[in-house]
Amino acid sequence: MTPTLRELTPEQALKHLELLFTRHPDGLLQGDHPSLFPGPGGEMAESRPYIIGDDVRRMDWNATARTTVPHVRLTLADRELTTWIVLDASASMDFGTARMEKRDLAVGAAAAVAFLTERAGNRLGAQLTGADGIRRIPPRTGRRHLLTILRAALDRPRVAPGTAPDTLADALGALRALPARGLVAVVSDFLEPGWERPLRTVAQRHQVLAIETVDPRELELPAVGLLTFVDPETGRRREVSTHARKVRERYAEAALEQRALIKRTIHRAGAAHLRLRTDRDWVRDVVKYVENQRRRAGGGAA
Repeated sequence: MTPTLRELTPEQALKHLELLFTRHPDGLLQGDHPSLFPGPGGEMAESRPYIIGDDVRRMDWNATARTTVPHVRLTLADRELTTWIVLDASASMDFGTARMEKRDLAVGAAAAVAFLTERAGNRLGAQLTGADGIRRIPPRTGRRHLLTILRAALDRPRVAPGTAPDTLADALGALRALPARGLVAVVSDFLEPGWERPLRTVAQRHQVLAIETVDPRELELPAVGLLTFVDPETGRRREVSTHARKVRERYAEAALEQRALIKRTIHRAGAAHLRLRTDRDWVRDVVKYVENQRRRAGGGAA
């Protein structure tokens, strides 16, 4: 079981995260393209048949017309690009009932992006939201700079319920004027409103990976009697009896609809989507996602 970051000192947490993604025992993160995405590149390589989920902006219409089968273009991976990590630190991220809180899971996801892209020599920058506003860390190369970003993420103060710090939408909006195309990894639970349009704007110019963090109690309620719910964004409280099965069923149905809407909105924005849960082995889920991206870029599913 992956230890929680709360149980470690900052130095231990940084070392633990580094070991996870540089010496992973199954070796799946090794290879010539140790990054979250083998592309997008600028140099054309070849075409392959379209697979459901492929980016329609890469359609090869000439090959499609010639073969009467939908094809997509493959490109050789760019060896250097700028990666931006946008990390949500709103009050709803300070929640967790399983192995860790969502804020811990978010730091782990940010570490995955950082280590997997830094190994290819890419520059890394960050936009960290929080109670004190948005902290912008300009992109640079090097392991020391990477660890500086992760330490800043670990040291973020908690946001008091009902406060109104700068939002995920503000952090995304600040990336609209980036000069060069790159990778933007957005780590959030996507529960606060207003991120949809800024995400779509960023995805029009950059490759975007939206990493959604979820806790199991956000999906279903246990039958434990009277519970007091606190909205972390507004501070409002409400008591709910969980004995009634219909109440738990309505909650589960509403939660599924909410998560399905988040997923559809991310895809419509043109971003890739990875969902990580606080009750799962998130490292293995990241590994599976990376391998799936490589297979898709290299010629389809294995």
